[in-house]
Amino acid sequence: MAAPGALLVMGVSGSGKSTVGALLASELGWKFYDADDYHPEENRRKMGKGIPLNNQDRIPWLCNLHDILLRDVASGQRVVLACSALKKTYRDILTQGKDGVALKCEESGKEAKQAEMQLLVVHLSGSFEVISGRLLKREGHFMPPELLQSQFETLEPPAAPENFIQISVDKNVSEIIATIMETLKMK
Repeated sequence: MAAPGALLVMGVSGSGKSTVGALLASELGWKFYDADDYHPEENRRKMGKGIPLNNQDRIPWLCNLHDILLRDVASGQRVVLACSALKKTYRDILTQGKDGVALKCEESGKEAKQAEMQLLVVHLSGSFEVISGRLLKREGHFMPPELLQSQFETLEPPAAPENFIQISVDKNVSEIIATIMETLKMK
């Protein structure tokens, strides 16, 4: 398999996606995107009120992220994306755009086969207790800790044939980054 053009750092809220993603992008010299920055205001309000997002909320957001990743990767820019991407369907949308779902993503349009990109999924996994403890200490984020249970219920951990590695959040950030860097050397 070719080296990935994009890395997806995924996991439930509080797993460390943004921290790991930003440090990893800096280490690699790749562009970093935090998917939370691309949520429409309506999604932010909904989550802020403790209401979990549904597919109608997520799919246009994921299509937008796919289009951003595809544009960068097509221009030769490698990227790291921090995104919950809790379901396989959501990860499929990020790599395949409109082919991942029935709804159409803007830019992927007709060139469906060209729209797929090589993606390495980094799943930051941990127990509900560890991650909820982290969330309780976090300030200034629109995602309330009460929604964590719904995220664990929604989570479909990556599995073959997805190109992924799973890393425990019990490791410290430098160990997590080192593990990802080692994996990239083998790709």
